[in-house]
Amino acid sequence: MVDILKEFQDAKAILKGHFILSSGLHSDTYMQCARALMEPVRAEKLCRALAEKVKRTIDINKIDIVVSPAMGGVIVGFETAKHLGKPSIFCERVDGKFQLRRGFELQKGQKVLVIEDVVTTGKSSLETFELIRAHGAEVVAEAALINRSGEDAPLGVIPLITLEKLDIKTFPADNVPDELKNIPAIKPGSRFIK
Repeated sequence: MVDILKEFQDAKAILKGHFILSSGLHSDTYMQCARALMEPVRAEKLCRALAEKVKRTIDINKIDIVVSPAMGGVIVGFETAKHLGKPSIFCERVDGKFQLRRGFELQKGQKVLVIEDVVTTGKSSLETFELIRAHGAEVVAEAALINRSGEDAPLGVIPLITLEKLDIKTFPADNVPDELKNIPAIKPGSRFIK
């Protein structure tokens, strides 16, 4: 069994400070998955564990393809898909809206497993689901290394399979606690990178 929090701690991937998340919410903790995935051995170990949990949770014979949102989901999606024996593609934001990466396509009726690195509010996940459905494919489930929302079902009816569920507090911009107000805020996410 993989101790995901130890792996993230060893990779110095749990950051403390004042962060503005891609959702616009503020938090004192940021899960920097890129640090946890920068070492191929660790990435393989984490994603193999995620693939094993997916196999124990859903019938992977009903999955045709893995789709991941860029940037955070690309490595996790590819590496986990490798352990599931499934093809992996990704979507990316173009002019603020998700599109399949050039050259990728989904077929009508394909069964899709969405894979992300971390789920906070589920915004990227829901945007990815919308894109998949627009292509006539069906979202069967989502998998992620970490669900930091503290909720069991942040994606509504779509099952979420994760290695770890954390309840990391987030705050709207107009309700940031005093202890965070005195720390300069940084935006570590990739959603608004141009």
